[in-house]
Amino acid sequence: MKRKILPFIALIIVISANRLIPDSELQPAADRPYFFYVLCLLTGLYAVYFLLSLAIGALHDKLIHKAPFYAGVILLIGAIDLVTSKYALLPVLFFPCLDRVFGVFVSDWRLMGECILASGKLLLIGFGIGASLGFLTGLLIGFSGKANYWISPLMKFIGPIPPTSWSPLVLSLLSTTYQAAVFMVALAVWFPITLMTSSGVQNVSNSYFEVAATLGAGRWTRIFKVGVPAAMPSVFLGVFYATCSSFVTLVTAELLGADAGLGWYLNWQKGMMLYANVYAGLILIAGICMIIITLIFRLKDRILVWQKGVIKW
Repeated sequence: MKRKILPFIALIIVISANRLIPDSELQPAADRPYFFYVLCLLTGLYAVYFLLSLAIGALHDKLIHKAPFYAGVILLIGAIDLVTSKYALLPVLFFPCLDRVFGVFVSDWRLMGECILASGKLLLIGFGIGASLGFLTGLLIGFSGKANYWISPLMKFIGPIPPTSWSPLVLSLLSTTYQAAVFMVALAVWFPITLMTSSGVQNVSNSYFEVAATLGAGRWTRIFKVGVPAAMPSVFLGVFYATCSSFVTLVTAELLGADAGLGWYLNWQKGMMLYANVYAGLILIAGICMIIITLIFRLKDRILVWQKGVIKW
């Protein structure tokens, strides 16, 4: 029980410091105490979590394990508030107070929403193309010796090159910067999925295929009923790597001339010297990426029940 109340203690300390210590005169004031509102919201959410853990054993065990970490994160955020808002120990232009950072989510929510939709559309198109081609290429390399002979060296040569390094070439070959951005995201997704799919297929035990052939399974049945399911753990690992790579490439690709999107938003706000908006955009990107990867692992645990907990996020 003592471990479970550590986040409450941390919240009390941070809220007290935020309320009792005056803000530095060097730090431009925000319209409202948004950081205080965030702390109150966290207190309410954790109180609900705490009460649920009293009735649900699984939540109780998880909270016992995570409570010190939650407390540490809260204290770290409180330390950032002291360094930026209260004492202005860092240049105020580049390190705005947390009230202004969290206030961006209120003042700029409509533009942020439009940027999320624009980036989401670009990510879905690029990820869909890259994942489809990567999966097919991985199957070819894994099941065909000839394909492995010709494609694998090319993949090893092209794959490690950062996708954004191709920007001068694709910008000259493709008609729009949007198509170039889609190409770079697709390339960022294609390599890890190809690599992990082919590796998963090649590591499937030959005894599986021999048993299937003995039972009368044809070539396509052995591929899609034996090889592909056995390689799925590696495929999901490739999807995980591809998701991380696609987000990095997405943000960079949108700097090439996009008129919307999260990468464009960061670049625009940086050009305007509005660093509170830049930090808010970074928080938004990190949160979206974390949610997507978490959903991928939840899907993996549902499909690959026997692999649940082997690779955690």
